[in-house]
Amino acid sequence: MTYSERARTTTRRVPRILVAGLLVVFAAIAAALGYQSLASSEHRGALGESLLGTVWPAHGQAAVQTGQSQIQAGPNQHAAPIASVAKVMTAYLVLRDHPLRLGQDGPTITLTDADVADTDRRAGRDESVLPIAAGEQLTERQALQALLLPSANNIAAVLARWDAGSVDRFVARMNATARSLGMTHTRYTDPSGYDDATVSTAADQVRVVDRAMRLPVFASIVATPSATLPVAGTVHNTDTLLGHDGFVGVKTGSTAAAGGCFAFRAIRWIDGKRTTITGVVLGQPGHNQVAAGLAAADAMVERIAGQRLRDGRPRPRAPRLTDHAHPGPGRQLGRGLQAPAVLPGRLEPTRPPALPRSRPAARSTRARVDRPAGAVLGALARVKLGPAEARERRRARSWRSSSRTRGLATWSASPAPTSRCTGSGTPRSTSSSSAGRSS
Repeated sequence: MTYSERARTTTRRVPRILVAGLLVVFAAIAAALGYQSLASSEHRGALGESLLGTVWPAHGQAAVQTGQSQIQAGPNQHAAPIASVAKVMTAYLVLRDHPLRLGQDGPTITLTDADVADTDRRAGRDESVLPIAAGEQLTERQALQALLLPSANNIAAVLARWDAGSVDRFVARMNATARSLGMTHTRYTDPSGYDDATVSTAADQVRVVDRAMRLPVFASIVATPSATLPVAGTVHNTDTLLGHDGFVGVKTGSTAAAGGCFAFRAIRWIDGKRTTITGVVLGQPGHNQVAAGLAAADAMVERIAGQRLRDGRPRPRAPRLTDHAHPGPGRQLGRGLQAPAVLPGRLEPTRPPALPRSRPAARSTRARVDRPAGAVLGALARVKLGPAEARERRRARSWRSSSRTRGLATWSASPAPTSRCTGSGTPRSTSSSSAGRSS
């Protein structure tokens, strides 16, 4: 009985041990999968890796998205004024409610006396405004150009009233859209961003910039250097990086509280792949705040693309493409690069074979033949010669000089006039004076 009782006790413990072992195995597998998922999310950046700390600007805050990867945020992320970067959300909402196709102008907006009065009030506060007149008519596309190119605060209010009936209702819709996009640290209080209470983070703004750039009309407007409007005339884009170093938009911004801000998109070639870099920089200090924001974004894109500078010169690296099409070997690329000539089956750039050069080779052979003769003549020059030897030396020198200049010459033992062969092969006498000039 004692033995059988021990056997029953052992039988009951075996299932508990198995269950505990299975739980440990499942926990280990779950932990491994969770670590891999976390690692993959942290390393989805430029070139498939997380961005280095040196990518981010020294001041303010920034965030970036390469391609369709996860948004990567730099340090110091906090809700801060965003200035005219807020107009990206304004344009996004207007185009979402009143879609346009490329080439379409859209409905017409007629400006009123109230719009002119609002413009004068904003101009008195030194805001960025567009000159308008009562009764002026702007198409939807023209209004968006005035909003995004010269960054007109008064047109932001015009579009808000036209779209939602009032500025307050439009701002409420801006905040609702921000929540739907996961912009948890964003709060809009006006459609232009002039109000310092309109705050967000760089990471939040990358979300709406990416959504807006998916609209072809928005992307085409922010990529326009200038536009012509009825009353204001020609207006220019404040984004001076447009068209340089792959930049294709999006929106600048600056106030005393916000500093220099810039939401941008650039297209660069990274490791042979056409890569879209979308980012936002906020709070950049400087006397010219717009220029400070542009400079911070430009430097960040350069670092992400692997084109870092050292002592003002490009760091040595393998040639990369900077335009959309791969040119042939030897053709000139942008930024002073040249496409390497790569042979099939070879990984490293190779130098093309040199063409045969017959004449320089003949000159170099003659030079090698003349060197021993020159050494002999130099030795003879140091020896004291008699009258007969001196005459022979002068005749030999005269013959060498004549043969080099005329190709063929003869000489005799006497210092009489020499004979020169003509083209027909018949000797022709020359005077001693002409022979002296040829020597």
